[in-house]
Amino acid sequence: MKIVPYVFLALFFALMTYAATFLPRRGDRRAPIHREFSAAGTPVAGTYYIRHAHADAGTENIVTVVLADYRGFDTLGETIVVFTAGIACLVILRNRP
Repeated sequence: MKIVPYVFLALFFALMTYAATFLPRRGDRRAPIHREFSAAGTPVAGTYYIRHAHADAGTENIVTVVLADYRGFDTLGETIVVFTAGIACLVILRNRP
């Protein structure tokens, strides 16, 4: 029975290695992340964020603009989930007399 986890680990490693062979090379200008337009011809959201971050929020830091302005409610939701998980861990792991 001790061999089963190692077999699953080896299969997972093989799958991740196989999947990594299809990733674009580092710095490839034709990689999907560097495109300004999607395959459908619409602008990619990242292009909008980079070009309009300073004008929309007046902040030089693009990361702050994306997290606080563009994705504010999403970030708030993630914070609530992490806080709830922390409280649940405290309730479960507290010492009971």
